Amino acid sequence: MFRSSYQSPPTETETRSRILKAALRLFARRGYDGTTTRDLAEAAGVAEGTLFRYFSNKKAILIEVVSHGWVELLTDLLTELSEMGSYKAVAQVMRRRMLHLHQNADLLRVCFMEAQFHPELRDRIQSEVINKMTDVTEVFFQTAMEQGIYRPMSPKTVARVFLGMFTVAGFSQSTLTGDDSSPAEMQQMAEEMADIFLNGVLAKDAE
Repeated sequence: MFRSSYQSPPTETETRSRILKAALRLFARRGYDGTTTRDLAEAAGVAEGTLFRYFSNKKAILIEVVSHGWVELLTDLLTELSEMGSYKAVAQVMRRRMLHLHQNADLLRVCFMEAQFHPELRDRIQSEVINKMTDVTEVFFQTAMEQGIYRPMSPKTVARVFLGMFTVAGFSQSTLTGDDSSPAEMQQMAEEMADIFLNGVLAKDAE
């Protein structure tokens, strides 16, 4: 039976996604300044002019790459928080996040490399990602304090510390435990970080 080899052209959503994925890879490896729009177009498999149908300039691509990536990453985290069986089950969430966050190493690398050089990127991350995620996480910990599970303190500060912990965990395989870390080592680190978050580092009998 004859089968047509014709494939429908990619949708605008697919093309946009392909551009963003290519940009993330290139920005992580070459840096923003080391990547040209020609490089981006070639990696995405589109004409250079096509880039500017979707984005006004290269800076717009950088900002969209990082903000979109962070929204997805932190949305996953907050979904796990909402499904957490206990306010003390931080280690379980931490371990799952650590096992997946290293897959977002390119995103984290681009964010930390480029945010310091591009105020627009830093402001976008602050307004559209960090502030919103902090607000949601703050409510989560405020509820735990009202139930007497956590001692009274600033829920905003706790939320910031908690989210910062997961940012550090994103580098865990390559920076904290090594690229060849085993699941058991990842579990141990998750439990230790959760223990520090829940109980601090001061000995019980320390004055």
